[in-house]
Amino acid sequence: MKKNATKLLYVMPIVALVAFYACKPVSSKFSSPVGYDLERPEKFNMPESLLEISGIAFYKGLPDTIYSIQDEEGSVFRQKWGVKQQKNVGFADKGDYEDIAIFSEKVFVLKSNGQLYAFPFSETVNEKATQVKIHKKLVPKGEYESLYADQESNKVYVLCKSCPVDKKKKTTTGYVLNYDSKLDSLIPESTFSIDLEQIKALNPKLKASLSPSALTKNPITKEWYILASANKLLVIADENWKVKEVHRLSSGIYNQPEGITFDKDMNLYISNEGDELTNGNILKFKKTTSVKK
Repeated sequence: MKKNATKLLYVMPIVALVAFYACKPVSSKFSSPVGYDLERPEKFNMPESLLEISGIAFYKGLPDTIYSIQDEEGSVFRQKWGVKQQKNVGFADKGDYEDIAIFSEKVFVLKSNGQLYAFPFSETVNEKATQVKIHKKLVPKGEYESLYADQESNKVYVLCKSCPVDKKKKTTTGYVLNYDSKLDSLIPESTFSIDLEQIKALNPKLKASLSPSALTKNPITKEWYILASANKLLVIADENWKVKEVHRLSSGIYNQPEGITFDKDMNLYISNEGDELTNGNILKFKKTTSVKK
């Protein structure tokens, strides 16, 4: 009996220690912006046709139908959330299409060379768009993947992924275009740049690099949400493009983040391109708390 009691004296502290660590919350090395938990998404796996899903968008923020593109086909896809069956409208030949925006009753699609394709939103129910307009030479030569259209200001934003202007600088340059709906024309207005040293200042472990893959704006806070697929980052900047937050993304959740948007209820969506082992998908993050103003 005395021997058993001695054993218990040794065992009890170990059991208590195990219980303590089992109950202790596990701290994550990944962070999230206020109002969202980037580690707890609702996942919607895409059909094979959208394995290489890129940009995503909603019509007036309505979440009943999600519109998307993929890297290789000149088509805009539409489907209900959670329903793999999709329909698509062709607007161009095969090519490298990177992002999509819908505003002013128009669909805009960004090609990697900076060209913008536009056609009436009413044509998304057709098999082929017949009123396609290609906007060329609005931005300098470079590689582009990020597009955002602002319904309030009628401005279109195009962000460089890799441009000569940024080659020897720690910056990422973007271009603002005005959309004249009467003329159905995009007019270059101004440029802006993101100081990438601000990323390193917020997290010294990160490099001062970005290579953006998608762009959107938080409708409430007016902050810019910028995805970087290669670096697995979500960067948040204020209205003047000053970097405020940098969130690392888990490679276990984000295979290749290529698209980002909000719906009218302030839920956040991020699309991921798939590969040989992983389906393409769209991740939905429900607004968990009041978003800061």
